[in-house]
Amino acid sequence: MGSGSELGIYLPIAEISVNIFVLFGMGAAVGFLSGMFGVGGGFLITPLLIFYNIPPAVAVATGANQVIASSFTGALTHFKRGSLDVKLGTLLVIGGIVGAAVGIYVFVLLRELGQLDLIVSLLYVIFLSTIGGLMLLESIRSMRRTKAGQLSTLKKPGQHNWVHRLPFKMRFRASKIYVSIIPILALGAAIGFLSSIMGVGGGFIMVPAMIYLLKVPTNVVIGTSLYQIVFVTAFTTVMQATTNQSVDIVLAFLLMSGGVIGAQYGTRIGQKLRGEQLRALLATLVLAVGLRLAIELFVTPDDLYSIAIALVTPGAS
Repeated sequence: MGSGSELGIYLPIAEISVNIFVLFGMGAAVGFLSGMFGVGGGFLITPLLIFYNIPPAVAVATGANQVIASSFTGALTHFKRGSLDVKLGTLLVIGGIVGAAVGIYVFVLLRELGQLDLIVSLLYVIFLSTIGGLMLLESIRSMRRTKAGQLSTLKKPGQHNWVHRLPFKMRFRASKIYVSIIPILALGAAIGFLSSIMGVGGGFIMVPAMIYLLKVPTNVVIGTSLYQIVFVTAFTTVMQATTNQSVDIVLAFLLMSGGVIGAQYGTRIGQKLRGEQLRALLATLVLAVGLRLAIELFVTPDDLYSIAIALVTPGAS
């Protein structure tokens, strides 16, 4: 889907000609959603790039790059407002870097086996469908409780789950929680792994996990999630560039330029919406992207195979 007009630009690593404004618009849209929901936007930018005929390996590595710009802008805004738990975020970063290092190794292995494109698409369909569905059900229940006049809260006094019975507990004053560092490091590692394989910041998993599993207040979750995303995706991008040479700088610059502008507007809009409304909107978006990828994956393409008959001439060695 390249553009041969004066608006077209050639991407050296992706080896394709594209429209500048389309990519800038993609970056701005994803940046807006990043600021609004506290997600890096990689779950959206990577499939969008794949839909735009960017090779999956380049889409994954470069998509992670765009996530850094939009997430940094959003995280800075939340830091200034005091809605960012630096201590919690730093532990998530430590786990994330370990997970990302393992993920890069798996990425290289899958690429060598020729299974990278299939695995990336399958992971997206599974994760987006599952998480989007769960989030949508919860947010609908929450909105119904609010309409019925019941107190809609995710953290009830004295409410604990299995996570709160684990050892090595630490107090996080900004989040007002006292919880084990084990699930925090594990969550960070899982997000780091997915970041390197799927080109995602992992906010679409991080946000619900922090809310429902760790019981972190929604207003602190968004800023803390973005903080973790900045450092883990930066590490992933450097590793992808040095290990796989799959980061397209021209593509990354266009996406980042749009992302920085979009994130500022998204953060402002996000502050005006209630928690359950934000979660319902994010869930709908996650499900829509998952459905679109599932259709791409399971619908039979026009050309299944290209078969060429090899002619061997007599006497050829």
